[in-house]
Amino acid sequence: MEFGNPDRLPVVFVVDDDENDRELARRALKSGPVSCSVRFAKDGQEAVDSLLDLSEELPDLILLDLKMPRLNGHEVLKQVRGNERARICPVVVFTSSGQTSDIVGCFESGANSFVRKSIDFDQYISLVRDVAKYWLQVNEPCNGRP
Repeated sequence: MEFGNPDRLPVVFVVDDDENDRELARRALKSGPVSCSVRFAKDGQEAVDSLLDLSEELPDLILLDLKMPRLNGHEVLKQVRGNERARICPVVVFTSSGQTSDIVGCFESGANSFVRKSIDFDQYISLVRDVAKYWLQVNEPCNGRP
């Protein structure tokens, strides 16, 4: 299916090595105000493999953790932005890091947004829902793919 097709549910791709964070994101997205399907990758290499696989549908939104094994979020972001097909996917870095070097590095590498995870359950759920609502309902998506 084509990116931005109104006849399908938007796809959110959650890339996080922490099983608890993946589960929280799943709960937030499945019970939130925006209907969407959710895919997961448990590390950076798995994410890149999926995003660059031509047989896989590109997501409408990527929620990307930074501190992961195999490939970290910075490396994933660089590979996504360097790929002609995947480069226009919105990427929200969703991480516990608040280091200035991480924030600056992510924006320099092409992140669309940087959101710091909350350690509070309710705030975490609210953040994921707010991010999804903005990117999947409020923001006007790019409807074309190369």
